[in-house]
Amino acid sequence: MSLHDLLGPLLHPAFTLGSTPTSWGEVLGFVTGAVNVWLVVRQHIANWPVGIANVLLLGLIFVDGGLYADAGLQGVYVLLQVWGWWQWLYGGRGRTELVTQRTSGAEWLGLAVAGVAATALLTWMLSAWTDSTVPFWDALTTTISLAATYGQSRKLLESWWLWIAADLIYIPLYAYKHLYLTSVLYVLFLALCVAGLVAWRREWAARQAVPAAT
Repeated sequence: MSLHDLLGPLLHPAFTLGSTPTSWGEVLGFVTGAVNVWLVVRQHIANWPVGIANVLLLGLIFVDGGLYADAGLQGVYVLLQVWGWWQWLYGGRGRTELVTQRTSGAEWLGLAVAGVAATALLTWMLSAWTDSTVPFWDALTTTISLAATYGQSRKLLESWWLWIAADLIYIPLYAYKHLYLTSVLYVLFLALCVAGLVAWRREWAARQAVPAAT
């Protein structure tokens, strides 16, 4: 049995929204994505294996929808998910569990420079080598998401702001590409990201107050 035979059923319609069919892969991507972000908000280590399943499903959906940069991004995500999993377990001082921290000025500068360069490069590549109808937006969301995943892997509080920015672009982008269920998923993501920002900020502030109290 070929890989296409195994994965093909995931692209079969599960139901129809209006006149647009919604695949089983998109449904499963919806479920695993929502669970994944909820686990990240709670800083639960299980978010990483669930996240790996989610990005593999979304990669298949994006290839089918012509979002090639986002599809390629899912492969990078798998590597970042594994790295993030290790970081959360052993990335703290003395190889202890990682705690929430703030993004340094140098990190912000590095992310900004890398983001502008990557967006320009990906936009050119998508325009020149693919039939993408949204090369700039596909490239921009790709670079923002990569930066956000890096920040999430290091438990940087400000990574939530990057996810929020990406979600605000993803919601209309996926609707434009007729991925309506995925667009709705990203509305849920947006709400969870706001909740995550509040929860992580509260946890970080509580830890900062402990030395002063003692």
